[in-house]
Amino acid sequence: MEFKLISKDKFSSARAGEIKTDHGLIKTPIFMPVGTAGTVKAVHVRELEEDIKAQIILGNTYHLYLRPGLEIIEKAGGLHNFNNWKKPILTDSGGYQVYSLSGTRKVTEEGVIFRSHIDGSRHNFTPEYVMDIQRIIGADIVMAFDECTPYPCDYQYARDSMELTHRWLKRCISRFEETDSKYGYCQTLFPIVQGSVYEDLRKISAEKIASFNAEGNAIGGLSVGEPAEIMYKITELVTNILPADKPRYLMGVGTPENILESIALGVDMFDCVMPTRNGRNGMLFTQNGIMNMKNEVWKNDFSLIDENGHTYVDKHYSKAFLRHLFVSNEILGPMIATVHNLGFYLWLVNEAREKIIDGNFSEWKNIMVKQLMQRL
Repeated sequence: MEFKLISKDKFSSARAGEIKTDHGLIKTPIFMPVGTAGTVKAVHVRELEEDIKAQIILGNTYHLYLRPGLEIIEKAGGLHNFNNWKKPILTDSGGYQVYSLSGTRKVTEEGVIFRSHIDGSRHNFTPEYVMDIQRIIGADIVMAFDECTPYPCDYQYARDSMELTHRWLKRCISRFEETDSKYGYCQTLFPIVQGSVYEDLRKISAEKIASFNAEGNAIGGLSVGEPAEIMYKITELVTNILPADKPRYLMGVGTPENILESIALGVDMFDCVMPTRNGRNGMLFTQNGIMNMKNEVWKNDFSLIDENGHTYVDKHYSKAFLRHLFVSNEILGPMIATVHNLGFYLWLVNEAREKIIDGNFSEWKNIMVKQLMQRL
């Protein structure tokens, strides 16, 4: 993997760049649609490519390991062949999913013992095994196995968890370096900064992660319930420490305004379930604000979903029709809303990139953030 900086903003830490992988080029800043089980819910690959214009999608190690299972994925020749997505893929290590199973898992020095949410079967993830799983899945970018701390958590727990994540990282790197890609293309490992909301811990973790000189770095353990102001403060602290010549990935973030503010702090890569999950529940994000398509206000509104829209669904369906689909529980409603939201997110980061290159990002960002937060 190669990363090249194209342009920097004069009034913030925002930057535009390019990540080169064996499955294609990724122009940053970038939003990555979440495809937990190898598919972005309710979206065809054709729509991802042609309409939404996604450049990279996510898969999740925990979910893909449980279903369809490693044997099926390996027989298919890796996830790219299995789901027919030929552009880059990133896989989360499963650390966050294991964290969310707080009642059915046990964290030890060796790894994590957990029970499947599907059938209750017992499994054991070690840093080494998680690397092996991600080799089989075949993502272009794979994440180190970490423990994601909850919010709030006490200082000592956060410190112990961070130090465990660092020890696990050494084991991840060792295993990754002694194994090869199964499908003839390069894979890249990103370590993850942890430390909860404690600035001294985040500084220690960021410096430790930077010392490994990985090809890219991630910031985890944020957007788990802490106030946005704290998230921004921690993000700024960490991005000021992580190498400027490597891409920075803020995991699980977030709302459109979160993304713009974090781009201004020097983040290059984002993912979040919000555009797909909220879309399936009738919430649409637009550059003028947020629309709840189940509201009565749209009942007789025959204007297009988004006159400034960037996908075919924006230009072909009215607000009244989309509201009708949701109140009638028609499956087409969530599909249309998901395509719209993802198209909007991809437009937003691409527009941010163009503003960075043109030299007027900060002014544009300050105007957009106010618009994006309005309820229509």
